[in-house]
Amino acid sequence: MSQNKYSPNPIIMPEKGTFTILVDKADSGKRLDVVVASHTSNCSRSLSASLIRKGKILVQGAVKKPGYLVKIGDEIRGSLPLAESIQCKPEPLKIDILFEDKDIMVINKQSGIVVHPAPGHYTGTLVNRLLYHCPGLEGIGEKLRPGIVHRLDKDTSGTLLVAKNEISHNNLTVQFKSRRIKKEYLALAHGEFESDSGAISLPISRHPVDRKKMSTITRQGRSAETLWKVRERFHNITLIELNLKTGRTHQIRVHCAAINHPVVGDPVYGRRKAIKNIKTVPRQMLHAWRLEFAHPVNKKIISFESPIPQDMNNLIKALRAEN
Repeated sequence: MSQNKYSPNPIIMPEKGTFTILVDKADSGKRLDVVVASHTSNCSRSLSASLIRKGKILVQGAVKKPGYLVKIGDEIRGSLPLAESIQCKPEPLKIDILFEDKDIMVINKQSGIVVHPAPGHYTGTLVNRLLYHCPGLEGIGEKLRPGIVHRLDKDTSGTLLVAKNEISHNNLTVQFKSRRIKKEYLALAHGEFESDSGAISLPISRHPVDRKKMSTITRQGRSAETLWKVRERFHNITLIELNLKTGRTHQIRVHCAAINHPVVGDPVYGRRKAIKNIKTVPRQMLHAWRLEFAHPVNKKIISFESPIPQDMNNLIKALRAEN
């Protein structure tokens, strides 16, 4: 029998939430929970282990432990919980609008706001706010992401672009995919950089074990490039300016951590090290400072900046005082 039978990719039937994984040489000897997590979307290692213990995931039709070491030819079958149905309703909540015309809206997103509804975040998102402010957005782009052409993490603040009609949505999506939109960020990073500027070129993909995280440790990642330069130096903390050449999930946070300069306050990729004389860091100190792009209709190059938010500015002032 051909070895092609043992494909590392699962056969997924999303409508039933079921999957089949045929173990090949690459996965042989790995823990069962690790293999399941690495080959199914939106399934962490802890969730896969829980499902295995409950008998929802079987190997050759038999119940195994999460730590079972799989072998070539093992057939893993199981089912994942079906995704919850999510509805997005307009909500009369504040939006900080930097610019708006009939085609686009540019927003200064505050930290703590989720961009679009997802499990655990059904209300209070930016999309809920946008639908109240601009009801015509419904139906533009994806159902749960109307008008959204890019996103920022919940605790990342700054400039975010929204399309108000289908023509603008299509045009801006192409600009993002072709890397014609200039995205500049500001971040406070741990450590003292040896040089004043540099580039990080490391591929990024899902972490092989923790599926909620991204990682540079796999060779199968998508190419990613981040340019950086020092803006201001403090004691063991550096304010840097970053220019994204690609737009991978958590790119800046993952790249900074990979060169041992994680973003200050990052709960996932950062350090749990306290900053001298600073009692608390409320969030990851990452701010989408500036966007430059061609207007989707009149084609003029325009740019917008979001001022440094108060929490980040307060920390910078405290660091300056310490210096």
